[in-house]
Amino acid sequence: MTQTSESVTWLTQEAYNQLKAELEYLSGPARTEIAKKIEAAREEGDLRENGGYHAAKEEQGKQELRVRQLTQLLENAKIGETPPDDGIVEPGMVVTIAFDGDKDDTLTFLMASREYATSDIETYSPQSPLGTGVNGKKVGEVASYELPNGNLASVTVLAAKPYTG
Repeated sequence: MTQTSESVTWLTQEAYNQLKAELEYLSGPARTEIAKKIEAAREEGDLRENGGYHAAKEEQGKQELRVRQLTQLLENAKIGETPPDDGIVEPGMVVTIAFDGDKDDTLTFLMASREYATSDIETYSPQSPLGTGVNGKKVGEVASYELPNGNLASVTVLAAKPYTG
């Protein structure tokens, strides 16, 4: 899965391939598509009041930003293996925690970079307050982390299993 430290992003081969395919699409066919949209909108006339043109240009800007993000991410990527099934929280693990020792108030999430977020499971970055707090903890251990308001929260790690997709 992914773990971003200062400049290195750890990826499984599967995640690397997925992000590389997205980059290839965005920098190839998607660029051609957006260029055609812009050209078609430009042919409609006055650009100052042309909503289609402005929307296409905005879409192009977002797409180019994503291309730059992916390029930088993949340039700094190191390919690694899926983490071992050893019950220690680390990037690439599906983690279940209980808040403040309340076994009924639980959260299950994938600890990974946002680039690997899926709609199947909520994703928390290893650099997030919760991710930083639980990283390296074993099942059964209590972790504390700082909330945005400055208060401390504690959670108990209930499970940590490698993400299998």
